[in-house]
Amino acid sequence: MSPNGSDRSPRRPMRRKLLQAMTAGLVLATATGCSYNWEDFPRLGMPTPVTEQAPRILSLWQGSWAAALATGVLVWGLILWSVIFHRRSRTKVEVPPQTRYNMPIEALYTVVPLIIVSVLFYFTARDETKLLSLSPKPDVTVNVVGFQWSWGFNYIEDVPGSSGDAKTAPNLAAIPDRFKKDFPANAGGVYDVGTPATKNPQTGNPGPTLWLPKGKTVRFVLTSRDVIHSFWVVPFLMKQDVIPGHTNAFQVTPNREGTFLGKCAELCGVDHSRMLFNVKVVSPERYEAHLKELAAKGQTGYVPAGIEQTGHEKNRETNNL
Repeated sequence: MSPNGSDRSPRRPMRRKLLQAMTAGLVLATATGCSYNWEDFPRLGMPTPVTEQAPRILSLWQGSWAAALATGVLVWGLILWSVIFHRRSRTKVEVPPQTRYNMPIEALYTVVPLIIVSVLFYFTARDETKLLSLSPKPDVTVNVVGFQWSWGFNYIEDVPGSSGDAKTAPNLAAIPDRFKKDFPANAGGVYDVGTPATKNPQTGNPGPTLWLPKGKTVRFVLTSRDVIHSFWVVPFLMKQDVIPGHTNAFQVTPNREGTFLGKCAELCGVDHSRMLFNVKVVSPERYEAHLKELAAKGQTGYVPAGIEQTGHEKNRETNNL
């Protein structure tokens, strides 16, 4: 019993300090959890990044796990603390003091979650803005066409042996002018299109193969002919929906040669599981040679890009110009 006659435990200030320290540690871990160097931590189930943009996604993933672990440690610690320090005494049977409310605790479980959500939102919004930004003139532009049940790839390039202009090509009418303005001049183009039975000749993996040059900025312009699909190259650590009547786009810079797996990540119908493809990253010289090979096979021009933009989407883009 304290000198003033109360039975307040002298350990209470210590417990309060411990709680404050744990809270400060959680906030600090959450605030710094998304600024790690991804190479210093486990990938936590993610594949090795193969583009210049992918480490940013991996770092966000690792930071989110770090913040979640810190939150878990705090919750587990508070549970154990309550179990140990507030267990019923074997020698006392009286009802413990009843507390109707505790303002510091109520403020704690209101403010801390807000801080956690705000910090995670900041890093997510920052990285999303960076990942979806488009450079004025990408080195390579590929129109990815999703359809039931495979993929088509329109290489929007000025390829010897292929004449025409991608900006006025009827098969690319579904692509908005805001993307066409960045198309290269006199881009007659070449294409490749697959079926579920198509296989990569080198690896035997199912699906058509999209060729990309290493070290070049590649813009993907995504269109659909029928339903919603999702374009996902697994080691790119990024995917984006392919929506009929709406055109999406994003850019990457591959920095590692090899053949990588891709798939549709949106349930699009009965044969969704067969919508597979491959991405082959090669040297710029080998990439140019492949485009000439497609032209030599007669695969010049473009396959239909898909459903033209809806009126609602056209109005949205006009208002945002």
